[in-house]
Amino acid sequence: MSNSGKKERIHFGTLEKEAVAHAKRKREEEEEHDAMSTTVVDNLLDISEGAVLARPGAHIDLDQIDEVMGDDEELMLTDNALATRRRAMAEFDRKRIARTIAIPTNDAHVKDALRQNEQPICLFGEDAGDRRDRLRYILSKIAIERRDAGPEQQEIEDEDMKSDDEDEVQEVFYTEGSEALLQARQNIAKQSLARAAQRIERQREDCKADLASVRRLRQNLVAQLTNYTIVGSQVGDDRPLSRIAFAPNSRQVLAGSWSGAIKLWDISGCKMARLFRGHTDRVGGLSFNPRAGQSKGCVDFASGASDNEIFLWSLEKDTPVGNLKGHQSRVVHVDHHPSGDYLGSASYDGSWRLWDIATEQELLLQEGHSREVFALRFQCDGSLVATAGLDGIGRIWDLRSGRSIAELEGHAKEIFGLDWSPNGYQLATGSADNTVRIFDLRKIASVQQIPAHKSMVTDVRFFHYDSTQSSEPRISEDMDTSGDGNEDMSVHKRLCDGQYMATASNDGLINVWTAGDWKLQKSLAGHVGKVLSVDIARDGSYIASTGFDKTFKLWTADEI
Repeated sequence: MSNSGKKERIHFGTLEKEAVAHAKRKREEEEEHDAMSTTVVDNLLDISEGAVLARPGAHIDLDQIDEVMGDDEELMLTDNALATRRRAMAEFDRKRIARTIAIPTNDAHVKDALRQNEQPICLFGEDAGDRRDRLRYILSKIAIERRDAGPEQQEIEDEDMKSDDEDEVQEVFYTEGSEALLQARQNIAKQSLARAAQRIERQREDCKADLASVRRLRQNLVAQLTNYTIVGSQVGDDRPLSRIAFAPNSRQVLAGSWSGAIKLWDISGCKMARLFRGHTDRVGGLSFNPRAGQSKGCVDFASGASDNEIFLWSLEKDTPVGNLKGHQSRVVHVDHHPSGDYLGSASYDGSWRLWDIATEQELLLQEGHSREVFALRFQCDGSLVATAGLDGIGRIWDLRSGRSIAELEGHAKEIFGLDWSPNGYQLATGSADNTVRIFDLRKIASVQQIPAHKSMVTDVRFFHYDSTQSSEPRISEDMDTSGDGNEDMSVHKRLCDGQYMATASNDGLINVWTAGDWKLQKSLAGHVGKVLSVDIARDGSYIASTGFDKTFKLWTADEI
């Protein structure tokens, strides 16, 4: 075969020279077309923006521009573009300001804010999220308007707001008190000054005690608390027991039930001594008169319940001997004044009241909490009373003047229990935020936060030693109470006063804490379910508790 008839061999993956040249020319044409398209678009953009100077490489012919559009059309296009740009910049500025505005997450607060700005609180088809967005938009527009109004207009608005605030602050009103209230305040002032002087004198004497003896007493107290155990349990009613209170003699205990029944129990053997009938709904408060049992015919204790009634009782009768009427809602707590002449009550009607026990007359109706009042306790001197409630705020009131002298802030949720320390200046509060806070009246501040329980704290009680009773605090037999012969036994008794407290909780535990260091010494477990109330005997011999399991339980220390 001749060479002229031989075909040229084509290797796999190669192209003929003509094919390569054709592909190269096609790529060049495409690149040239893309460059021309980009130039035309850039020129049109410059014309629409009203640009006077052309960008490098644009090659704009001014004569052609005049032929394309007239002066009126060019001016109209320029004005529209500028207006669009201004609107866009204003919207960007508004969104930037809107991002800095804090909007409440509570839908009720959002509606209040809309109402204050004279806007409808709800639009058709609007949910809570849409309402928050609308409030943010409105507030951002108001902020821009105030900013653009100038400094003079802002000063006028600030002055108006300041005057409105001053008017609100100055809205203080007084209610004329009765002659009986004036007389009661005078009596409370005289009695409280005498008690305060005695308390300060006792504290000065306690400071003279030998430090070694105080240390031994503290060690003995800690050992005693760590050995607490259950010694008695009794079913108290068909419904949960809501409140418990030791009698001043520490030998009997009162237990109130959700059924409205109140029962008196002897500690020895947990035997019922008397049934008191009067309330028709759950009992919320029980309080013994400091002079209970000292004379016949006197009012020995008081009770409050969800039937809005406050009854006065004698231990010798199973029916009430008095009735204090006035509360418009559930009475959740009552407490006797240290003098025994007056009674305080806290209610779900948002008020607390002061009563004259002898005349069964309401002396004072005091408001001040934004929600229901749940707890009330008198200070040991009798000059102050502390209240707390579902607003999470505690308040200290001066009974001699009627003023609110301090606010106890710090809890994140409702306060369900509080108690004064016998030292007269410390106060413990228990809250639904699972904590107990210790407030110092000398600083008017919280000095200690105790993560007390795993659930809400329902009650708080300090140990209050009553020197007028015959019973004595439990002291270990190996405790050297004589020291060097210069110490008095009464000093050792008083040194136990207020040195520990007990807290109850819905987690089913009663926790016992030492004061000062606020350390947990013992957790008492025995109730099935929530623990609703706790109290400590005046002689320190027992701790009593009631719970949702319809029982009350007695706790005491094993012999060391």
